[in-house]
Amino acid sequence: QVQLVESGGGLVQAGSSLRLSCAASGRTFSAYAMGWFRQAPGKEREFVAAIRWRGFSTLYTDSVKGRFTVSRDIAKNTVYLQMNSLKPEDTAVYYCAADITASDVSDWRKRAFDYSEYDYWGQGTQVTVSS
Repeated sequence: QVQLVESGGGLVQAGSSLRLSCAASGRTFSAYAMGWFRQAPGKEREFVAAIRWRGFSTLYTDSVKGRFTVSRDIAKNTVYLQMNSLKPEDTAVYYCAADITASDVSDWRKRAFDYSEYDYWGQGTQVTVSS
């Protein structure tokens, strides 16, 4: 079993920055990749970013490219989402998720954008950006 705990959300003004953290724990943490998703009220959960756990490949949705950066610290079993130049439309609950079943990079690239492909989820952290 894997447990994921997000932190770092809050209320900020447009143009500000936040860094979200997702700490993973369990008997053995061996995710192939980690993803960040977000869900605004009345909307579907959408992909934000993903990173391979033991590699350097990253993926982003177009709306956050150049503003958000996903990274991970293997020693701390933690994945981060640095969010800069925040906009009101970034307001949502942000979730981290672990994909432990992707088989290789090609498989991961096909799966990363689909929330149903992830095996474990955190409880979410609220990000609110005021205009």
